[in-house]
Amino acid sequence: MMIVSSLLYALIGGGALLALVRLARGPSLLDRVVATDTLLVIIAAGLAVHAALQRDPTLVPVLVVVSLLAFVGSVSVARYIGGMLLRSRTGDGSDLGLPVAAEVREEQP
Repeated sequence: MMIVSSLLYALIGGGALLALVRLARGPSLLDRVVATDTLLVIIAAGLAVHAALQRDPTLVPVLVVVSLLAFVGSVSVARYIGGMLLRSRTGDGSDLGLPVAAEVREEQP
């Protein structure tokens, strides 16, 4: 069992190291965002492996918080990048807002 746990921790550490290298090197913002999301997933996997090997259920709330942080961070950056792409299409710097199909239309009497 000691060999399996050592192997699991080594693989998780190697994955985290590779994600940190991608986070440092970039070259674009999206590469760094994907590396950050990957690093948070690796942290969550490490916590899950540790909780399973030690049979410690007290780490489950921490695991949930890390997972929610990864999700909210990814969605926030995706919305930010999507807004930047919408603004850059017009060329004049104005915000396009929502597409016409997504807007809620009020009924006029």
